[in-house]
Amino acid sequence: MKKRATRKHNKGNNSGVFVRVICQIILGISFAFSGFVKAIDPLGSTYKIEDYLTAFGPFFEHFAFLAFPLSVLLAAVEFTMGVNFLLGANVRLTKWIALFFMLVMTPLTLYIALENPVTDCGCFGDAIVLSNWATFWKNIGFSLLVLLLFVLPSFSKNIYFNYQKWIITSVAFSASVLISIYCLRHLPIIDFRPYKIGTDIVKSMEVPEGAKSDVYETTFIYAKDGVEKEFTLANFPDENDGWVFIEQKTTLIEKGYEPPIHDFSIVNAMGDDITYEVLEKEGFTFLLIAYDVNKAEHKFNEKIASINQLAQYGDIDFYALTASVDEDIEKYSELANATYEWCKTDPITLKTIIRANPGLVLIKDGIIIGKWNSRDIPSAKEMQEEFLLQNN
Repeated sequence: MKKRATRKHNKGNNSGVFVRVICQIILGISFAFSGFVKAIDPLGSTYKIEDYLTAFGPFFEHFAFLAFPLSVLLAAVEFTMGVNFLLGANVRLTKWIALFFMLVMTPLTLYIALENPVTDCGCFGDAIVLSNWATFWKNIGFSLLVLLLFVLPSFSKNIYFNYQKWIITSVAFSASVLISIYCLRHLPIIDFRPYKIGTDIVKSMEVPEGAKSDVYETTFIYAKDGVEKEFTLANFPDENDGWVFIEQKTTLIEKGYEPPIHDFSIVNAMGDDITYEVLEKEGFTFLLIAYDVNKAEHKFNEKIASINQLAQYGDIDFYALTASVDEDIEKYSELANATYEWCKTDPITLKTIIRANPGLVLIKDGIIIGKWNSRDIPSAKEMQEEFLLQNN
């Protein structure tokens, strides 16, 4: 009887260990992936944290200077938790960190889902975009998985010496930080945004024939005898009956098709929209991207000037796109000795096109064929040999 009871007990333990392993694998893959996509795009995570701080009110905006270090730290912690869960290193500590993490993030994402201060959480960067409600339910699921780690049996034997566990944890954390630094100084090593190399911008802006449109509901507020009432187009009131119009509300009921690129425009100094003039031009066009010239680096102005000179000699268009005001543009142009044409574009779009300020984009026939952080811009000779001549 004792042997039979022992077998049942062992079988139950084995099942619990198996379920625990599955939980660790799911959490490990999710945290490692989430941390990695944040690590390769530290500026993207920085912008998202800044959006949160802005949405939460003026008080929180004072902490915007912490956005970048927080983005690097968040990516490193998530990636390290994922690696620890997958490799079984420091699991006891990691599950407590994961629990604290979920206790913070789950209520936060519930608030975001209810109030909708930002359009998406950014939890998986630009790799996987989830709605705010989907993010909240995802966090509920992850919280349950973390709680299971506290109640399910663990391995009876340690597979690592103590120092080996900390080597794994340290290497994972350091690797994430180093990846973030590298991608900040250059560009994300994997580009998940709609402006990646090879993108045909015009085609990415098109809405397919028959695509579903946004569905809106319009309501009208009228007052009569001091009482306000809401009407729709179906039961519109007669003003001759004494109803007085107060206000109109339009609510998005159902989101229709939205093309990958839906907010790209170029407006020249005269106020003319030249978007399609630029994108439909045959041949090459350089786009210098500097969403905020006051924050732009000046160390690489000579490189940029040499590319502009190459463009002039080669009859290639060269535009600088920014969201800065004219006064700031003039100051920057004087410091950089810039002779190229400045145009205006939405700052969020510019931040999405390239994670650099400034950065350079080369398009041919409206297709992106090259992107560089300002420190990585090839010399005029290299640009001519590697891109302009080969792509002719």
